[in-house]
Amino acid sequence: MIEKHVSVLLNEAIESLNIKDGGTYVDLTLGRAGHSKEILKRIPNGKLYSFDKDEDAINQSEEVLSKVGKNYKIIRSDFRFFRNELEKLGVSSVDGILVDLGVSSPQFDDEERGFSYRGDAILDMRMDRRQELNAKYIVNNYSFEKLLKVFKEYGEDKYSYNIAKNIVKYRQEKEINTTQELVEIIKRSKPSSELAKKGHPAKQIFQALRIEVNDELGALKDMLDDAIKTLSVGGRLCIITFHSLEDRIVKNAFTKVSKIEGSRHNVFSLPTEDDEPKYKMINNKVIIPSEEEIIENPRAKSSKMRVLERSKQ
Repeated sequence: MIEKHVSVLLNEAIESLNIKDGGTYVDLTLGRAGHSKEILKRIPNGKLYSFDKDEDAINQSEEVLSKVGKNYKIIRSDFRFFRNELEKLGVSSVDGILVDLGVSSPQFDDEERGFSYRGDAILDMRMDRRQELNAKYIVNNYSFEKLLKVFKEYGEDKYSYNIAKNIVKYRQEKEINTTQELVEIIKRSKPSSELAKKGHPAKQIFQALRIEVNDELGALKDMLDDAIKTLSVGGRLCIITFHSLEDRIVKNAFTKVSKIEGSRHNVFSLPTEDDEPKYKMINNKVIIPSEEEIIENPRAKSSKMRVLERSKQ
């Protein structure tokens, strides 16, 4: 059974966007339209552009949004290309951009998609099923060195060496096809003391594979630079992350454009107006879900939101 998707930090994200009717807004991670629906409700005289790579998500969201209004457009594309897609439509700047980097519940809960370590399905993990690269190919064809790099960098699993070694050993005898075959290899690669700990032993490796399959961090870096540039004065960029790798990239990008590293003119002089950054961080402290939200939706537990505003041209 596929669970209904619950948007994380929904109220906080909508409030942080500071939505104004008549404005132009972009949801770069449409998913099941949780955030898009709430944005659209608030802009009867504005325009919403929503992006997603997943055909299932787009089809379901079209049904949801069509009941709210007609002033939206859904674009099937990787969000790293969003600026180019908007420029094709004559849109050069926007009043708000929302990014929710979580994988939606229907993707996790649909066993056929191969995202979950709890079901048993062909290893897949593609958000866009038009692409060729999937988790099965990575597990069966990447070298030991390349697997180790993916697991260490994207999964930060301290048993990455053992897991990569055992995958290479196992596939010499038989191709690794399913999520449960991989889960068993991961379990055999960890000591019993580790297996006794809370949480699923395959979580970090599955995260690493998903990031590699979808080039999530590369896409995030490409998108971030363009998203910051695309904001109009007063426009806000809200990004919800779910693990430290994503949050670090977002934090560093926001800090880079919103902080002054001394005066260009003279180390003893105060910064001039020209030195003042064009952007400012809205929340000095990262925004996290309430205890009530975590109880209602445990998948929200690791989420963090950062908000950036363009303060001048």
